[in-house]
Amino acid sequence: MAKSLNKVMLIGNLGKDPELRFTSSGVPVATFTIATNESWKDQEGNLQERTEWHNIVAWRKLAEICGEWLKKGKKVYIEGRIQTRSYDDKNTGVKKYMTEIVADSMIMLDGKSAGAPQESPAAPSASEPAAGGASNEDLPF
Repeated sequence: MAKSLNKVMLIGNLGKDPELRFTSSGVPVATFTIATNESWKDQEGNLQERTEWHNIVAWRKLAEICGEWLKKGKKVYIEGRIQTRSYDDKNTGVKKYMTEIVADSMIMLDGKSAGAPQESPAAPSASEPAAGGASNEDLPF
């Protein structure tokens, strides 16, 4: 039996087009946000809604695929793990923390988009082994 588990599965809509960058050693990394929504009725019977924004990071080939195929507003399935990292704010010098989802796989749920090639093995879904990623020092942001 596993001693611990860090696994996240999200279905949501992209808040903006992914930003594809490269570390100083040339490793591709894509960053983007997705929104998940929940709704419920409160005690008075009024419909309440809440949107949660998730920061997503994809590495290597998955990053390249995300950068090429994902667009703002599209529905996507992301599977990965939660990671929290810290950095020093350049303006204030204050240590800040960021929680993000390091993606292991992605599936596009909106079907084919206009202008997309009819046949592409990478378009509908992509995954790669969960072999780490780069260190925080390699992050381009």
